[in-house]
Amino acid sequence: MSDKAPWITYRPELKVMDCTVRDGGLVNSHRFSDDFVSACYQACVAAGVDYMEIGYKNSPKTFPRDKFGPWRHCDESDLQRVVGDHDPVATGLKLAAMADAGKSDWETQIVPAAESPLSMIRVAFYAHQVSEAVDMIRFGAEQGYETTANLMAISNITEEEIDTVLEAIADTPASTMVIVDSFGHLYREQVDRLYHKYANALKGTGKEIGIHAHNNLQLAFANTIEAIILGCNRVDATIFGFGRGAGNCHTEMLLGFLRNPKFEVRPIIEVIQEHILPLRREIEWGPMIPYNLTGQLNLHPRAAIEWREGPTPDDFLAFYDKVVSEI
Repeated sequence: MSDKAPWITYRPELKVMDCTVRDGGLVNSHRFSDDFVSACYQACVAAGVDYMEIGYKNSPKTFPRDKFGPWRHCDESDLQRVVGDHDPVATGLKLAAMADAGKSDWETQIVPAAESPLSMIRVAFYAHQVSEAVDMIRFGAEQGYETTANLMAISNITEEEIDTVLEAIADTPASTMVIVDSFGHLYREQVDRLYHKYANALKGTGKEIGIHAHNNLQLAFANTIEAIILGCNRVDATIFGFGRGAGNCHTEMLLGFLRNPKFEVRPIIEVIQEHILPLRREIEWGPMIPYNLTGQLNLHPRAAIEWREGPTPDDFLAFYDKVVSEI
């Protein structure tokens, strides 16, 4: 009997990035304990995850230290305190941080890669910030990092803006161009169209296509699978879907779906049991009618988040009437 079958094959070039600390930190201003971040790190190592996004490299001037935890800034001393002398070869895990255009002092915050446990800088930007994003990507590469381009709010910009961004990114050293569904608004057909647009624009550059899906329509996992089928080799997820608003594609679900034998789901389940569920009792995320409505209407989830923090958080009908009336 053959030891190979189509339903148990895998693409070894497909890499998983866990964004739990970076994306989940948007729920609590990145005020995580060292134990929490360390637990996520150890789980990613044990589970065979390829990359872990451990936070942002954003400016303390924009995000003051008295209001935001250390994982909004990822100072080298904080990284070293939690991951020590991290070795990506020995652990099989590469660490990443995200730097936002317009919010990062990137020329001073991003130190040479040889001086940091980080291996990757992910540059996040809106279409109108593409010039700065290009400079940031080139600077990060010059410092020795793998870099990615994460164009945000893709569902809310024009085809011409997307084309302009892709043309600019094609000439950079970014290893990956990520489809970022910031508002959780995309359906399968839109994922297909965007994947082919990205792939055609970047053909011949050697760049991979990635996806970062939000769960406002409860399609984050499905859209990630669709992107994988199309050819995306860089996929994002968070443990238990931890992330602002409706959250993200679940790491444990994604690893369970993929057929790479190196992945182990149990360490992820353990960190859910010991760390994520206790946190879930303190703060809210995940699919809910207000987040679903903002996804349907192609709106930033901040309106739903503010409603859930207001005086009538469970008055979903009033929220519906409010957001519809404002369109």
